[in-house]
Amino acid sequence: MRPAALLLDFGGVLADSPREARPVSPELVLKVYNLIHGVLTPGRIQQSFATGGEAYARWRDEDSPDELPQAEVWERFVIKDWPPAAQVAVRGAITKLSYAWAWRNSWELRPGIREALAAYTTAGIPLAVVSNTLSGAAHRDYLAAAGIDHHFAVQIYSDEAGVRKPNPQMIWNATDALGVPPAECWFVGDSRRRDVACARRADVAKAILMPSGRKDPDDPMLSPEPDVIVQDGFGLIALLSE
Repeated sequence: MRPAALLLDFGGVLADSPREARPVSPELVLKVYNLIHGVLTPGRIQQSFATGGEAYARWRDEDSPDELPQAEVWERFVIKDWPPAAQVAVRGAITKLSYAWAWRNSWELRPGIREALAAYTTAGIPLAVVSNTLSGAAHRDYLAAAGIDHHFAVQIYSDEAGVRKPNPQMIWNATDALGVPPAECWFVGDSRRRDVACARRADVAKAILMPSGRKDPDDPMLSPEPDVIVQDGFGLIALLSE
């Protein structure tokens, strides 16, 4: 049976940044350096992002149902040991800095995604984005710039929802907005730990994994198996025609 709606993760499914190596862009480091009027060197700022980013990544891998507010992410992982003058300057620009941290210059649509979105739209199946992120605004702007935002009836982001996958509320927020039962929807993600687990908890009809190279724990309790594995958007089109 065709799904009542198709829900998709952003990073690793709609778009990926395979060439991104640094924890943050040099542009963001320079932006922060100018903002704090050189209180810290660019090297010190970069180091804070490196160590803080690693700690933030470890926190994100915990089974935490709630999303941290943007301000708490910065306070907890980046600026906690900075001089007061630098902390005050950052606190006054949290939203813009979070957008810059979330944005990736190397984002690229995954193969076949543009075609898949068009195929599901033509079939009359509503689409939604369900994604963990520090800044949903950055994701929205990328989808608009890529010319595919019009396909999505709903976009749910963790920084706005206050919860994060694998909390099933992320999926339920999307299905509530679409007015469709979760049990009749498909969900596509690139992580067993976050996406497939979220789909299982939300009781969707089909949990679809689109591997992106991200690693999941070997523990099957943390990383449940998907119903289907597809390699790209073309695989989603094949599912639609089965």
